Amino acid sequence: MAEEQKTWTGKAIVARDTLADNGWKMEEVTTREIQEDELLVELVASGICHTDIMCGSGSGNSDLFYYPRVLGHEGSGYVKAVGSKVQIAKPGDAVLLSFDWCGRCESCKSGLPSLCYESMPLNFGNKAAFVSADTKDTSEIAGKFFGQSSFAHYSVAKQNSVVNVTSLIRSKEELQTFAPLGCGFQTGAGTVVNVAKATPNDSVVVLGLGGVGLSAIMAAKISGCRTIIGVDRVDSRMETAKSLGATHVIDTSKLPDGKTVVKAVQELCEDAGPAITIDTTGVPVLVKAAIEMTRKGGKIIQVGSTPPDFQVEIPVFPFMNSGKAFMGAIEGNSVSSEFIPKMIGWYREGRFPFDKLVKLMPAENFEKGVHEMHTGETVKPIITWS
Repeated sequence: MAEEQKTWTGKAIVARDTLADNGWKMEEVTTREIQEDELLVELVASGICHTDIMCGSGSGNSDLFYYPRVLGHEGSGYVKAVGSKVQIAKPGDAVLLSFDWCGRCESCKSGLPSLCYESMPLNFGNKAAFVSADTKDTSEIAGKFFGQSSFAHYSVAKQNSVVNVTSLIRSKEELQTFAPLGCGFQTGAGTVVNVAKATPNDSVVVLGLGGVGLSAIMAAKISGCRTIIGVDRVDSRMETAKSLGATHVIDTSKLPDGKTVVKAVQELCEDAGPAITIDTTGVPVLVKAAIEMTRKGGKIIQVGSTPPDFQVEIPVFPFMNSGKAFMGAIEGNSVSSEFIPKMIGWYREGRFPFDKLVKLMPAENFEKGVHEMHTGETVKPIITWS
């Protein structure tokens, strides 16, 4: 019997320095051997997420910023090998990659794996998973971002970060399109459904209409929310929001003189403000506006990553009297193995057309994908490996 292949070599986007300093390069890397609870996945596609950009653009905090590393956490592909204790999939199965969780801590045991004490949110995987294919370079390359790093043709993934979708996928091309379900689309939709628990009685405002924000718009429509407001400054994204279910959109770059985004939103919600406000931008001025615009008894849900040193000052007594709740959310408080199939079901029914948000391009063009995401030309770029 032939010996089973233990390591795999292929291309990966290796961040050896920040993106701004031109530190991301396509390189040949070799995976390390998988452990008993890990899988080796051949990626067919990887979604590009703002979290990848943030964590590959800074320095000074070892939990977030370290090099060399392979980023990426929205991946899709086929299993090549499994560890001895892996039960989720077998070689040949189609899988989507999402976040890792331990299964042992209080959050995991209570059904909130996205708030895992061991794996999320601060442990962003500073663990070796690759080495350079250049035998002269023996330095290790971190590659367990979110339990897996999907900016690679071959990647090592923890079992809990893998969702088996073999029975749900109809083609390789569809599997490529579904890559962002593991984070961005799950985060937006899950925040509305699982965190806000939106109902037809609710008015919802979504600040920022990228992949996360537009997924929230679609989920608000699925939930039957009576008023759904999208806020952005890119015309194409606002038009997309309207086509996906937004009842109103607000362009922050074209507000009349003297009118703030707070007032503009409140006027569309009986002058009281929305019951649910979701910020996907992390922009400090919009975070503050989100808190102010929300009606009494409403929920402000922070989803977008702010600058690491940004702090909000809340006047406690007035805030207490308002009955508002300001909360954070990661991955939409989703259990990926349950929520990803749910999103695919909505997609099959025509209620969650996330395919309208994606654009596929070869992995070698990753810089183009990052650029188009920042300009708003592309909502969700997906790089393909084969």
